[in-house]
Amino acid sequence: MPPSLTESSAGHAQWVEDRHVAVTAPQGPLALVLTHWSPAGAPPVDEAAARAGHPADAVLTRLQRADIDSGVTQEGYRIWRRDSPANEAFEKIETYEYDPDWVINGRFELVDEQRVVPFEHLRDEGATRALPVSGDLIFEVQGREFRLAAFDTVYGGTAKLQLVFGDTTNGAESYGAGRFLFLDRPAPDRPLVAGESIGIQVDFNRAIVPPCGFSNQMNCPLPPAQNRLPFPVRAGEKRVRFAGDFHP
Repeated sequence: MPPSLTESSAGHAQWVEDRHVAVTAPQGPLALVLTHWSPAGAPPVDEAAARAGHPADAVLTRLQRADIDSGVTQEGYRIWRRDSPANEAFEKIETYEYDPDWVINGRFELVDEQRVVPFEHLRDEGATRALPVSGDLIFEVQGREFRLAAFDTVYGGTAKLQLVFGDTTNGAESYGAGRFLFLDRPAPDRPLVAGESIGIQVDFNRAIVPPCGFSNQMNCPLPPAQNRLPFPVRAGEKRVRFAGDFHP
């Protein structure tokens, strides 16, 4: 039996609270004050140099990526601080009221493992990074079918499907660069082959502001053309509210 509206609303309220805890955590997006990338092929910056000018309780993490031009590995690091300007100015995440109409039953269709989609990223000045798409989310809104590309990721320590999407609320009501939605990848009773599909629930009430809405040191993928919905999705998170005129 599906949960009642009261149960769903209560679950949504808990999710909103959990999101507040997550974004204000020691390594939540509000705490990120620096992302640094070394030139392609260069060694990592040593810890003392990376920490220079930051308090002793700042958190240092390492990361890698392929250089967008050469494909050669780039070494990077991030600095996270509880006393970041964003953390100190943060007030809340503005969120739409829970709406059961935005819990949509659709299907996840596996695609060929070689399929990639070019995603433009916020800090790449118009260049694109090709991300492998694991499948399409297919659902209907007002009798019209939509097919949006999703890819595999890890979110909260768990393997998920990630949808990067846009809609007509972006910039007016919700975060201008689009929003993210993380979904449990459905488990079929046998391996699927490309073109086969399995049912999936797409709950837009769990749409979130991307990390780049909290820190300008995040480099988020932007919705590709096929993931831009031509109608308003008034569900999930809208945008981040900061005190005064602060802007990340």
